[in-house]
Amino acid sequence: MQELQIINRKNPWPKGWGEKTSIMGVINLTPDSFSDGGDLNSSKKVLDQVNHFLSNGADIIDLGAQSTRPGAKEVGSKIEIKRLIPYLKLIRSEYPEILISIDTFNSDVAREALLNGANWINDVTGGRQDSKILNVVSEFNCPFVITHSRGNSQNMNELSKYEDVLSEVRLSLENLIKNALKKNISRKNIIVDPGIGFSKDLTQNLEILRNLDLFKNFNLPILIGASRKRFIGEILDENNPKERDIGTLAISCLCSHFNIDIVRVHNVKLNYQILKVADKIYRK
Repeated sequence: MQELQIINRKNPWPKGWGEKTSIMGVINLTPDSFSDGGDLNSSKKVLDQVNHFLSNGADIIDLGAQSTRPGAKEVGSKIEIKRLIPYLKLIRSEYPEILISIDTFNSDVAREALLNGANWINDVTGGRQDSKILNVVSEFNCPFVITHSRGNSQNMNELSKYEDVLSEVRLSLENLIKNALKKNISRKNIIVDPGIGFSKDLTQNLEILRNLDLFKNFNLPILIGASRKRFIGEILDENNPKERDIGTLAISCLCSHFNIDIVRVHNVKLNYQILKVADKIYRK
């Protein structure tokens, strides 16, 4: 097992940042997430999963209490906070110096999470859905993942028509970055995510993955979250998300090749092992 990476909370970046492909491990505190909804339904299971992730190479733990899968219903900030904060407090008390990211698009949730020990905010709408989240991130001066997406979970699949997916995604991200900067979010805290699987079909996802270098023009860290997503299932003819790890590993290798900064994954151990090899090849 990898030795636990103990990180000072005053430094919100993983050890080896920029020198390797960092791993963000997904922990869903939801009953309806597409891959592992309902799996982590007790304190013991959550802590065991966190320990497993940290022991096997995770650099950041990403907690989510609102499913963002296509078709998911929004539960609202109150329920999201009720699901999230007790586990966040528990994890923080057990692991006082690890990096914890919160997967939310609600400003109230972001504020409560940051007050209770979270380090990052990971917003799949990039501030589109609740623009007050930009004020919260600015106030706490924390890293902020800005993701490209369209619409919401209820209608995103209907919004995957593009004239030119690469240029339109880049333009949208550019505007979201400008909005963040206008709210005095420090540029050094912004991470961009082209939003694999969000309002994009198989062909569009592959087009983005083939052209990851285009997103480096922002001169900002890049996160890719393709783990176990439907388009991998379409390629592999695999309906069970938990059986899509092999496809996820192929994308993680690609990310290493492109010197992508972070991959967000469900199976931390396998991705850590394959990235240790891939980074040895591609990152000199």
